[in-house]
Amino acid sequence: MKMIHPCFKIAAASIAAFLCIVFNFNAKACTSAVVSAKASADGRPLLWKNRDTDEPRNRIEAFKGEKYCFTALVNSPRVKGGEAWAGNNEAGFCIMNTASYNLKELDDTTKIADQEGKLMYRALSVCKNLSDFENLLDSLPKPLGVEANFGIIDAEGGAAFYEVNDFQWVKRDANDGETAPDGYMVVTNFSFTGREDEGMGYIRYDTASKLFEDHLINATAFSPEWILSSCSRSFYNSLLDIDLRKQAPANGWYPDSDFIPRSSTAAAVVFQGVRYGENPELTVMWTVLGYPPVSCAVPLFVDTDLPVYMVSNRKSMSEDEIDSNHRYPVSYLDEWALSRKAKVFSLKRNNGIEYLNFSVLYNKNGTGLMQESNAKEAKVFSVSLPLIDRWRMAGKVDKEELASLYDSIASIIF
Repeated sequence: MKMIHPCFKIAAASIAAFLCIVFNFNAKACTSAVVSAKASADGRPLLWKNRDTDEPRNRIEAFKGEKYCFTALVNSPRVKGGEAWAGNNEAGFCIMNTASYNLKELDDTTKIADQEGKLMYRALSVCKNLSDFENLLDSLPKPLGVEANFGIIDAEGGAAFYEVNDFQWVKRDANDGETAPDGYMVVTNFSFTGREDEGMGYIRYDTASKLFEDHLINATAFSPEWILSSCSRSFYNSLLDIDLRKQAPANGWYPDSDFIPRSSTAAAVVFQGVRYGENPELTVMWTVLGYPPVSCAVPLFVDTDLPVYMVSNRKSMSEDEIDSNHRYPVSYLDEWALSRKAKVFSLKRNNGIEYLNFSVLYNKNGTGLMQESNAKEAKVFSVSLPLIDRWRMAGKVDKEELASLYDSIASIIF
């Protein structure tokens, strides 16, 4: 059912901070944005997700859906498919989600929940555009078992968030000048059409909004490289008005709270769509596996061979074997990033895991892991963008050049 979008006043950051302490929803919290073509640097829509989850191991997997082939971010322990946590298909349809905590009706007694991954898997399999997704929401049996904001871009210029609960949905369109006057929308873990002053992620919402607003003042548009380097790795806190890169703690340690990247952040993705009329298969899934401050982005394309370091390196294992041996079919990039992350969250006693050693990430000598990752990722973009531009001119991806590019990226990262 389509509903009319009312404007609600966003809750005070101090109330949200209290709720975060009480309920500790870090494991199911994400930060995201959708950027329309008119607000992007090259006229191609963008969709960003920093994924927070209680599953630290993620990988990329390719699937053959009912209508479309697609590539998706998945939890590494799952080997049979059925869930996707961000992905795009060969039609140029891209989707991700953030959990919402203020959308369910108070009288909703539905027991089924956490079906967002299954819904996105289904959408990637059958949807070509925003209209298809709306039809899917209307046609699926109710209750849906979801409470989330779903971000979508498509190959037809569509760019929107959908606020969806068990029985209803609301579209918030990034191409609507009234809803998104600057052509973009930031979303965290509350919904604008949900219960006023409830939900989570208000501080992160203010932080990401400030980063986007300041960027528009100092630049003209948004790019995947800027989003990943300046938002996915931002240590600015809007409530405290501090940026650890400028006000680093004296001994290096600082509470890991209300930054965009946190210990629960397991991946970051920026989908870069196509201009109207371009081959949808040229949609780029810029993907960071692992804690974004210590990892690097890799450009992925549907219906191509994925780089070996992004996919499962234990494909022969069954789910039963994984469960019995407590092993996971993880990707090499993810394992590499997890080992680097352990140096940042090295304090284990008492509440140590709630503190990060920022000096390991960033220091005046320029030797921090995040400084290293930013430099490596800049090189990844510098070698990738000329090739991607050439493929756009040709109208298709050159798979031999792509394979060579993945080798070059591996030499840069590892």
